[in-house]
Amino acid sequence: MDGQTFALVLGVLAAAAAGLWAWRHWHPLSFWYGVGYPLRALHVYLTWRAVAAGCKLTRSKRAFRMTLDALPVVGPAARSAAQVVEYKRRVRRVDVEQAPRLGLVLPTPYGWRVRLKLHDGQIPDDYAKAAERLAHAWRVHGVRVLARRPGRITLLATRRDPLVHIAPSGGWSGELLVVRLGNLENGEPWVIDFRAVPHWINVGATQSGKSNLCNAIIKELAPQPVALVGFDLKGGVEFTPYAPRLSALATNRKESVDLLQDLLGEVHNRMALCRVHGARNVWKLPEELRPMPIVALVDEVAELFLMADKSEKDEVARTGTALLRIVQLGRAFAVYLIICGQRIGSDLGPGVTALRAQLSGRICHRVNDPETANMALGDLDPAALDAARLIPAEAPGVAVVAGQDGTWHRARSEYVSEEAAETAAHTYADLAPAWAELIGRDLTAAA
Repeated sequence: MDGQTFALVLGVLAAAAAGLWAWRHWHPLSFWYGVGYPLRALHVYLTWRAVAAGCKLTRSKRAFRMTLDALPVVGPAARSAAQVVEYKRRVRRVDVEQAPRLGLVLPTPYGWRVRLKLHDGQIPDDYAKAAERLAHAWRVHGVRVLARRPGRITLLATRRDPLVHIAPSGGWSGELLVVRLGNLENGEPWVIDFRAVPHWINVGATQSGKSNLCNAIIKELAPQPVALVGFDLKGGVEFTPYAPRLSALATNRKESVDLLQDLLGEVHNRMALCRVHGARNVWKLPEELRPMPIVALVDEVAELFLMADKSEKDEVARTGTALLRIVQLGRAFAVYLIICGQRIGSDLGPGVTALRAQLSGRICHRVNDPETANMALGDLDPAALDAARLIPAEAPGVAVVAGQDGTWHRARSEYVSEEAAETAAHTYADLAPAWAELIGRDLTAAA
């Protein structure tokens, strides 16, 4: 090869390298699908047997293999012999390590997923325990194990943490009682549908993102035809700026008890309306008779259950009973609750434990004590509890989210400033129905 040809080859290689760098830099998603994913998929298939063996996911199986019989080297020459002398080939049954069978490696925007058939005697937890080893072997950010059906699981690998940067959403999607809050760890949008999961518990320490999540919920619900109710046990400092969009706001326990009784009375009114029309819930009613959905946000729920002395015992009992009844009955009659708090523990009384059992939606940000995380996620997958305890302080908004289907994800809410939520509250203030009118009308008579 002469010098001119060599220079031409170097130029072509440099141009190709620069082109690949520019492609990856300016359009990383298409680069991943076009170049990165095929290479990663090939690497997974070629190394799977060794990776499975290193993670102790293989099993020993008897199989026919071609073996070599050999004559041993004896005498003084055995000390320096580097090999044995081949004598005869035979086919015989030997013990071999067999890796679980992989399905197709399918790409996702942040990595890939692959279905896998379990060996007899294996369970998904065996792979969950090996998830960190798999992540290091595949050089990825993390590996999640998703159980699909008996005998098969899906491994979800993410190349990088999708929760580092959260792009702002485009606003309300137009679906009633559906809010988009951020992203899940698999790159999908974090969406809460109150009709599917009606009641939520949201816990988190100071600066963990709990209040930001409330801002995002208010911003998303403000343009929707729903009534918003606030329980701000910090004396009103959290929700007062959003008062124009709130139909009612309670700032202490006495006001909270009265407001809860009003909510419970409204639930009974809607119950009577459904009974008159033979409907199981308000969504079965004709649209012209359907009452407006109500979403109630309770901040610092612990203040509703704390007692300074025995004289407050009756008030606390009434509060806990009213909350529990609303949670039990509210779903069918379009009354939804979001319970927030920095600390929620069993030491607050049996009412808190009973309330937790009725809240199928769970959101756990970084917390200061394991009891709060256990109260939010302890009755779910233990791995979710471990993930919540590992949320770093420098990642506000990151939380572990679980819905009624039993699955859980790491998620992060988009940043919504207090000013943005306040602007939304003022912009859509005309959509807030007067509380007295909402609960004062006789629904059965109107029907």
